[in-house]
Amino acid sequence: MTPIVEARKLGRTYETAGGEVTALADVDFAVAPGEFVAVMGASGSGKSTLLHLLGGLDRPTHGEVWLDGRHLATLSVKDLARVRAERVGFVFQMFNLLPSLTTAENVSLPAVIARQRPSVFASRVEELLDLVGLAGKADRMPAQLSGGEQQRVAIARALMMNPAVLLADEPTGNLDSRSGADVLALLARFHAEGQTIVLVTHDIRVASQAQRLLTMEDGQVVDELVLTESRATKAKLRKLVQLGES
Repeated sequence: MTPIVEARKLGRTYETAGGEVTALADVDFAVAPGEFVAVMGASGSGKSTLLHLLGGLDRPTHGEVWLDGRHLATLSVKDLARVRAERVGFVFQMFNLLPSLTTAENVSLPAVIARQRPSVFASRVEELLDLVGLAGKADRMPAQLSGGEQQRVAIARALMMNPAVLLADEPTGNLDSRSGADVLALLARFHAEGQTIVLVTHDIRVASQAQRLLTMEDGQVVDELVLTESRATKAKLRKLVQLGES
């Protein structure tokens, strides 16, 4: 099966006042259509850099990113922007909703940017708000919503264009435990319906919801675990939770 997202010898370095810093070093990574993959690691491990490169938000220093059959480095600025807008859905820790727009307007933003007519996308907005449990709050402003509700709006917005892959960067990191659980349940529901998801987190409890778990350290993938119900998998997850709490 052809991967929907693939990194090939992917690397990213940055120039700083103290010299060159390697954020990512020769990472090979592939995600199959419909897969739910979690990438875990401490701050500075390279997991967010990897996610940004996979989604075309940043360009690698070396290596390749393939997304939905396209080599991102070969695309023009215009074509790359179109791929980001139409084939990738982004969910961030801080929600990134526009405060001057209503819930419905925030959700419809990708379609507006794509210059679709309201008559084309209005039913899709209603459908998504119903799916995320906010059908009655279409006219609310972000400031009138709880943190969990704002993140649900962000997820609906990310799914507006039926993306090939949903990239989530610490989607529960700014939420209380109950709201975080609600967001995770929502992601699990969309995955069950066929949505490909790559989720970045530092929390093993969040990561354990995925089908496959990659652990990163110092810009490299150092471990990979297929999550099953086996005793060995559960034991390893318990060990990782204990390490995270130590």
